[in-house]
Amino acid sequence: MKKDDGLELSGVKEIARRANVSIATVDRVIHNRSGVSNKTKNNILAIIQELDYQPNILARRLASKKLFHFVILIPAISEETEFWKAPLNGIEQAESEIKQYGIKIEKYFFDQNDKRSFVSQTKKILKNKVDGILMAPSFIEESLEFIKACQDLKIPYVFINSDIPSQDSLCYIGPELFHSGYLGARLANFAIKDHGKVLIINISKEIDNYHHLLRKEEGFRAYFQDNNKKNEIIKADIRQTDYNSVASLLDELLTTHSDIGAVFVTNSRVFSVAQFLEKSSIKNIRLIGYDFLQENIEYLKNDVIDFLICQKPQEQGYRGIMALYQNLVLDVAVSKTYFMPIDIITKENYLFYRN
Repeated sequence: MKKDDGLELSGVKEIARRANVSIATVDRVIHNRSGVSNKTKNNILAIIQELDYQPNILARRLASKKLFHFVILIPAISEETEFWKAPLNGIEQAESEIKQYGIKIEKYFFDQNDKRSFVSQTKKILKNKVDGILMAPSFIEESLEFIKACQDLKIPYVFINSDIPSQDSLCYIGPELFHSGYLGARLANFAIKDHGKVLIINISKEIDNYHHLLRKEEGFRAYFQDNNKKNEIIKADIRQTDYNSVASLLDELLTTHSDIGAVFVTNSRVFSVAQFLEKSSIKNIRLIGYDFLQENIEYLKNDVIDFLICQKPQEQGYRGIMALYQNLVLDVAVSKTYFMPIDIITKENYLFYRN
């Protein structure tokens, strides 16, 4: 391998790829720092020797006085759901690995039930000098306006958890939303009779703006259409997300449609539905929802939730920051799309799942 800059940068990435570790871990080995197991260290050294790599790119980065300012814009952890705790953990893990290279990460949080808080945070971000942004584009119109401003300022941005198609993001890291919903329908199909009804529930104050919920719903419906299933699909949009509102609507629906055999909840708030089913002693409905949250796991353990669809939110946060780092700091190209695996979690395997 020649030792020009481009190849050296590619070499760092290639070493990390072959060793299945982060670039920061490779750097620790290169500079003989602690924090790497002997097994991993020996594996990286063997790859370095195989590639005949002469490391000096990261050394030059350490010597550089240039600072990079990254910003994250994601929902705040709320009383309703702790989902965003996992991506934030991943972001902070990445931050701990790269901050020594002059990387500053500033965190902005918004209320996922209030688009005004999203807009307010975007305005704050745009007042500062920013080199790269990691964001969850929760509200379509407001996100498009923010993206347009970023494009005008030539600020690269990475999407996690949900994307907005046809937008020139640096990359998208998260689930393939349509196929995620399609899988949910296949799981529901296992539980219902030929003419049983299926209930889709969207629980969000901003359903019309939460395009990722609607794309899951599209995938869910497509499964039944593609497979010529005649089951009636009922949809409920619950815009008041407190438990009493959820319970009231569910009571009405299940009284009117006593032959519902499966319920598909399009986000992490499946625990609210589970709570109602448990309190009402309803045991003949299969319940499918999203995300490896403690409240969801408790209902999974108690056979109230049958399946959780999970897509490694902590890894999404980690990979999102590292995509900015690799592209902007190391000048390494990153994949335009990185779809997370669609994992099915059950009572039998939840103990072995890692976010």
